[in-house]
Amino acid sequence: MKILAINYSQSGQLTEIIDNFINTLDKYIDIDRVVYKLKNDFPFPWTSDIFFDTMPESVLEETVELEDIAFKHDNYDLVIFGYQPWYLSPSIPTNSLLKNEKFKKILNDTDVITIIGSRNMWLNAQESIRKQLKKIKANLLANIVLSDKINNQISAITILYWMLTGKKESFLGFFPKPGISADDIENVKVQAKILNKRLENRSYKNLQEEFLKAIPFNIPNDILFIELRAKKIFMAWAKLIKSKSKTRKLWVSVYKYYLLIALFIIAPIVLFFVNVLIFPFTKKSIQKKKDYFLMIND
Repeated sequence: MKILAINYSQSGQLTEIIDNFINTLDKYIDIDRVVYKLKNDFPFPWTSDIFFDTMPESVLEETVELEDIAFKHDNYDLVIFGYQPWYLSPSIPTNSLLKNEKFKKILNDTDVITIIGSRNMWLNAQESIRKQLKKIKANLLANIVLSDKINNQISAITILYWMLTGKKESFLGFFPKPGISADDIENVKVQAKILNKRLENRSYKNLQEEFLKAIPFNIPNDILFIELRAKKIFMAWAKLIKSKSKTRKLWVSVYKYYLLIALFIIAPIVLFFVNVLIFPFTKKSIQKKKDYFLMIND
């Protein structure tokens, strides 16, 4: 059986996740391990200016040029596709790979498992991935999500510290470490063992449900609420900034401060009232949306 395991990673976190997953699969399986790169990569650590300047192209799902990828085979029985969301969208490297003609041919009529390494917001990104895979005529079997489980505002601080310094350590000595926990990265092996059993007869029915039963994953109500509304706002900002080529730097700066105000001031206030006035009366519809994003009864 031929499996392609592919991802992009700056910090190495997603590469570690994918490696943990595939190293748990039986050794007799032919696994083509690919960590692809960009011809002109983004810096790591990031500068603040470049970090926020990637928003428009991320949201508009634009592409950049990849270094040539040497795939071992022309086709595979399964593709394990790891990616990161950027600004509620698939990252620019992810979009670039999905629109690569060589990779699109590999995905056509092929089973796919996506593995996401995210801060905490991945719903819109995965919805875009689902649509792109459907267009390519790939068969999405399941989606495994690993995220930072710390409070939304705190994790924003710790992730920014990590991205802008390159140090995956406690900010100021008392904030939690940024990123996905070591335990969660290790526990991805549990789902790999489930897949291992399915590979014997290539029976994937209810694979997603079995993954979730083994490692339960909850979508917090506040994250669901934000994601269902924020993508339209990001899209408006992306189009605005793209239209201001001569003053782009100024508008990116305005967007950055808007985002910080929205995240740390506006969102907590809005969510307080939503938690009191809306969530208690919409439990069924909320659960239905969560089931959709988790691919339950899909």
